[in-house]
Amino acid sequence: MSNGDIFLGEVIGTAILILFGAGVVAAVVLNYSKAQNSGWIVIAFGWGFGVMAGAYTAAPLSGGQLNPAVTIGIAIDTGKWDKVPLYIAGQMVGAMLGAVLCWLVYFAQFQANAEEEMAQPTLGIFSTSPTIRNVVANLMTEIIATIALVLPILAFGLTKGLGESGTAVLVVSFLVVGIGLSLGGPTGYAINPARDLGPRIVHSLLPIPNKGTSDWSYAWIPVAGPLIGGALAGVIFNAAF
Repeated sequence: MSNGDIFLGEVIGTAILILFGAGVVAAVVLNYSKAQNSGWIVIAFGWGFGVMAGAYTAAPLSGGQLNPAVTIGIAIDTGKWDKVPLYIAGQMVGAMLGAVLCWLVYFAQFQANAEEEMAQPTLGIFSTSPTIRNVVANLMTEIIATIALVLPILAFGLTKGLGESGTAVLVVSFLVVGIGLSLGGPTGYAINPARDLGPRIVHSLLPIPNKGTSDWSYAWIPVAGPLIGGALAGVIFNAAF
């Protein structure tokens, strides 16, 4: 894989991931959306389908990692670090692009939301936030949830049939759905630093009326937690397998 292919693949794949993921949250929470109030299960499956679409699209170019935590876990497993900055740069650019695309798709709904007497904060469409603010608990949740993502991804690579059949990405997509349903309640399961930080930056910059805060005091947790979790998953995998 050339450097250009890796960067382009991660940009495109991560943009699709965020377009689907942020898009399903916008669909559920914004006024005048046909999917309004359809619930958490819809959000979990929307993110899972986003992983599937993004990773399958990026796979021929970059392998479709789409997540710095996954990239770090793979690097620890393989010992190959030279492409890590390139992967993460592509993931960040793609995450920001996907957030902008989501805003464009729901532009009219964002405008209508601002015109309501009780306008809904919009950060939750782009990035995560905890239900209970507790630094230790929130960080631990993101670490554990990311281990639950990255360790199985590394283990899936040992099953040759998954790679040969092309179903590995599909299995990972369902894994993301499962994490959302089982572990997403406390913090919204960022489990991906680019997925949270890129759209948070975009949220702070976009001209969304009455958009509310971008909550920068919390922003380090969905970055540090997944990075720690991805690294620990790589260490555990090397030790156990």
